[in-house]
Amino acid sequence: MSIYSLKPRFQALLRPLVARLDAAGVTANQVTVAACLGSVALGSALAFLTVARHWFALISLWMFVRMALNAVDGMLAREFGHKSRLGAYLNELTDVVSDAALYLPFAGIAPFSGIAIGCVILFAALSEMAGVVAAVTGASRRYDGPMGKSDRAFVFGSLALWVAVGQPLPSWAALLIWLVAGLTALTVANRVRRGLDEAAAGRRV
Repeated sequence: MSIYSLKPRFQALLRPLVARLDAAGVTANQVTVAACLGSVALGSALAFLTVARHWFALISLWMFVRMALNAVDGMLAREFGHKSRLGAYLNELTDVVSDAALYLPFAGIAPFSGIAIGCVILFAALSEMAGVVAAVTGASRRYDGPMGKSDRAFVFGSLALWVAVGQPLPSWAALLIWLVAGLTALTVANRVRRGLDEAAAGRRV
């Protein structure tokens, strides 16, 4: 079970907005790049500038906005004829860059460690790679959990709100990041396994 399963309902809410964007000449690739640039700008500011902790609340807000933008670019591509080869590359590559940018600021927040955050970033990238490679091997693009992109956005968005309140995080919060890393690694394994199973089933048909 993953938050990703709620995506169809979310898309239904966004569909009128997507239609207006298409009518205004906004392309899927423009939305994809905008989401990435916003993520990199916010993540870099929080990671490398001296800012008050309450600014971390922007991560929570941006996680929701980014999720909406990701849904919008996909709907523009599939439902309004914006699909392109460049868009396929942008969609996958910018997701990995955006994740890394938004997780990086937490490396400077106690009791989190840079190593733990680095592991989450690494396994997040591998999970997206595993999902894409599944399509290359004859399966569909895999979005299996238990810690997919939407789930990680929920976790880090919640942590960002906690940080923004300004109260010290309990020591056990460090274990939470390792748990996220472990579940993201399990997500990699699930996508590989289910991708192989799907491809094998397709060859038998």
